[in-house]
Amino acid sequence: MANFFDRFNSKQLTIIIVCITACFLMMGACTMVLGDENPDTKKEKKFVFDDDDDDGSDEGGRKYKFMEEDRSEGSEDNKDSVKVKKPIEGDPYQELDELIGLEDVKAEVRSLANYVKVQKQRKDKGLKTPSLSYHLVFTGSPGTGKTTVARIVSRIYKDLGILKKGHLVETDRSGLIGQYVGQTAPRVNAMCDSALGGVLFIDEAYALTQSESSNDYGAEAVATLLKRMEDDRDRLVVIVAGYTNEMKKFINTNPGLESRFNRYIHFPDYSADELYKIFRMYLKKNQYTITKEAASFLLEHLERKVAMKDRNFGNARYVRNIFEKTIQAQANRIAKAGRVSDEELVEITLSDIRNAMAGK
Repeated sequence: MANFFDRFNSKQLTIIIVCITACFLMMGACTMVLGDENPDTKKEKKFVFDDDDDDGSDEGGRKYKFMEEDRSEGSEDNKDSVKVKKPIEGDPYQELDELIGLEDVKAEVRSLANYVKVQKQRKDKGLKTPSLSYHLVFTGSPGTGKTTVARIVSRIYKDLGILKKGHLVETDRSGLIGQYVGQTAPRVNAMCDSALGGVLFIDEAYALTQSESSNDYGAEAVATLLKRMEDDRDRLVVIVAGYTNEMKKFINTNPGLESRFNRYIHFPDYSADELYKIFRMYLKKNQYTITKEAASFLLEHLERKVAMKDRNFGNARYVRNIFEKTIQAQANRIAKAGRVSDEELVEITLSDIRNAMAGK
């Protein structure tokens, strides 16, 4: 090795060393640009579609998932925080009319649709029309049909020519607010981009501004959302939802929210009879029958539950939970019995309901 270097003078050796050093620096730069294949390396989150039905009555939903997770604490909380529901074929007005209960809600949605139709007719005739805000505030307790009606409204807006696609993008605080500086605005913009041509539905929207942390970015999320609502006013409709009092306070926190959200639709709690009808609907959809004794027991239970409910009562979600536990109890009973008739395979009995109610 010494004989090799003896061939060069000091100036030549200096040039060789500089060239070798430059090669190593270039290799390091390429590694930084192309990325590290190590799975433990911190990665940027990306939205992709994931086909999966969500819970509840909404069928055919598709979810955005964060496929690349960063290594910051709490990143798990943001997974599956966004659901994208494609428009379902069929008449949205008929679907609205077929909803159990919600008579005042149906009337409000119909009234809104009629108003928009007439204003469009006036505009086509060259008559003056007031500026319209299609954004909505849905107030009410959990499980009262707000998401279902939001999906129907998005299809009605498409039918009226307000929206091009009519799909629904559902999210909440975790899907909009980042944990560190610079994360929130890109999140909100990504949600708005995915909702263009449709409706962005923000559940429990009041949570955006409820945090008392000095490092909270709720105000930034609201400001970014308002800008997008203005910039894309012909392509984006936003529906915010949550408890009545909390939503009023939320809207009043920002003059921009007050000016854009001026139409409220309240979703009342279901009555015991309406909850019973929802349970019967689940039975019919899934090809089950129920005995008279089981039906009577269920209705009495729902009447007691509604009479003693608090603000956290789940309404239709509570009924769906009972239904799922009931068919699980029926499956356990049939599995123990062995061979059963076709009638027994679809029948829900009093024991099934009792077992489902255990602890409720």
